[in-house]
Amino acid sequence: MTGVGSRPRRPADAGHRAPAQTYAAAGVSLATADAIVDRLKAAVASTATPGVAGAFGAFAGLFAIDERRLLAASTDSVGSKLVLGRRGDRLRWCGADLAAHCLNDVLTTGAEPLFFLDYVAANTIDIEQVAELVEGAAEVCRAAGCAILGGETAELPGIYRESEIDFCGTAVGVVDRDRVVDGARIEAGDLVVGFTSAGIHANGFSLVRRIVGEGSFDADLLLPPTRLYLDDVRALRSRADVRGLAHVTGGGIAGNLARILPDGLGAVVDAGAWERPQVFGWLAENGVAEDELRRVFNIGIGYCAVVPAVDVQAGDLVIGEVGAGDGVTWA
Repeated sequence: MTGVGSRPRRPADAGHRAPAQTYAAAGVSLATADAIVDRLKAAVASTATPGVAGAFGAFAGLFAIDERRLLAASTDSVGSKLVLGRRGDRLRWCGADLAAHCLNDVLTTGAEPLFFLDYVAANTIDIEQVAELVEGAAEVCRAAGCAILGGETAELPGIYRESEIDFCGTAVGVVDRDRVVDGARIEAGDLVVGFTSAGIHANGFSLVRRIVGEGSFDADLLLPPTRLYLDDVRALRSRADVRGLAHVTGGGIAGNLARILPDGLGAVVDAGAWERPQVFGWLAENGVAEDELRRVFNIGIGYCAVVPAVDVQAGDLVIGEVGAGDGVTWA
């Protein structure tokens, strides 16, 4: 049961297709996001100090604290999922989203979580809303053995619309240099192992909100929080040579898996290798085409690991294979 309705919105007439829905029409351009990264490269590079390790644009940045260890850090936000989280009385889930999202990014380097910091901003601070967000983040941090060191709460009536709230955070972990996972050792013939998602997680919600509009929606269908993949990755690394890790966020499987592949290598992913959560069928019924689903959403795979074929065991969900090429294509 939710505070805004008990069923997801369906097309009014099952005999007609819903109008086409795209991320761009909802006001978000993935191309612009890529262009921003390119635009900022020079400014970021100009700040580099001897401690900086790794390349700009990775899921998490690396910084040496001594000859043996590196810090891994990542910053993100829940984004516009908070709008539906507030309407559907699921702000605690949105708090969990933030911590899990940041920690999953840090985990792509092979790092173990150390600590987390948060930032809450709103037109007018509602103490109960802030408590729900921070308590949701704390649940994930406890599960990860990660301390919340502190944060900031800002009341900014000139910037945020009435009733809306924003939640951002930074996660920091530590990894030994000889345990860093960066994709550099990925080879042709390696296999891509997928870890299933809980649903949409925290990306693509500008499009989801466009579909929902001001109507009722099923919060349990649309808002399950981002899964924390720490235990999955730990278990895999204990028995396999994990050569690359990708967190599937904005840009989908193809966009994020491509980020860890060395030059000259691509991957072929079989979109039929797993069963998708129900919510992706709901998106399709509401006018989101298959190519847009794949481009914007995780479609049921929230994390990918690249391992040698010899390390794959029964029970691993193999979703693709690495070979000569460029980028990620679909089987």
